[in-house]
Amino acid sequence: MRMVFGRYMSYNSIIHKMDPRLKLLMIISLIVVVFFPIGFTGFVLVGSFIILMYFISKLSFKMLFKLFLPITFIFIVLVIINIFMLHPNSIADSADGVYNFTDFGYIYKWKRLYFSEKAIYSAIYMTIRIFLMITLTTILTGTTQPLELTLAIEDLLWPLKLIKIPVYIFSTIISIALRMIPTLIDEAGRIMKAQSSRGIDFKNGKLKDKAKAMTSLIIPLLVSAFQKAEDLAYAMDSRGYDPHAKRTRYRQVKFRFLDVIIFLVGMGVAITLFCYPYIPELHSIQIPRIDMILGLRV
Repeated sequence: MRMVFGRYMSYNSIIHKMDPRLKLLMIISLIVVVFFPIGFTGFVLVGSFIILMYFISKLSFKMLFKLFLPITFIFIVLVIINIFMLHPNSIADSADGVYNFTDFGYIYKWKRLYFSEKAIYSAIYMTIRIFLMITLTTILTGTTQPLELTLAIEDLLWPLKLIKIPVYIFSTIISIALRMIPTLIDEAGRIMKAQSSRGIDFKNGKLKDKAKAMTSLIIPLLVSAFQKAEDLAYAMDSRGYDPHAKRTRYRQVKFRFLDVIIFLVGMGVAITLFCYPYIPELHSIQIPRIDMILGLRV
């Protein structure tokens, strides 16, 4: 079976058997902490835990390797943006074009462009964030069935029921949206093969030709997405689905001792990194020069 993002993979692993509520809460906490100013040392800690979770989940590492090409493209785009956005307002003349600034690190000037350490470090920093976020999302969707994910979202949003918010409807919408991601990816691949057989080239040609080729992919994909959504609505309606009816569950989820242990370890990592920017005692494990250039030292 071809592995795609957002698709559940049935394996017999600890993460697959983990209570979906604890799993969802832990992964959301880790995603949030990835966007905190934790520095590269923080990424090493949380990244090690995320890769360990991925390994325990028994998911294919080939999928992560396939991420390197789009991640590299994102990195290049971020570097180009930083070249124009991250440079000092005024720079003294230098014979060799190399400058040293505390806020930007070493800077090399070429014509009107400034290649600085900060531009490179900032691009790497954001790229790692995106990679870790995608990995966490893959762990969640690859180890949790859509029905379990719906139940987890509904339980975690339970306090909103007290103010008459239809929690079940929200959880169903989120679950269906996540479930549609691999379906649309497969549909896009099928449409690309069909259009390629008709002589449309998606890889070669000028930018204008590629834009026209993408139009032949996007329009049928949108039509297919609306058609699938309509078919799903008819199927749910024909089975008597009523989102406002009082519902019962035939599948009950329960905590296990091992689930609690994994959850506590994950939350321990998240809480430590939450506090990382604000506890001076933890700054000794920072990378002084890089964190200073990125403005992450307190």
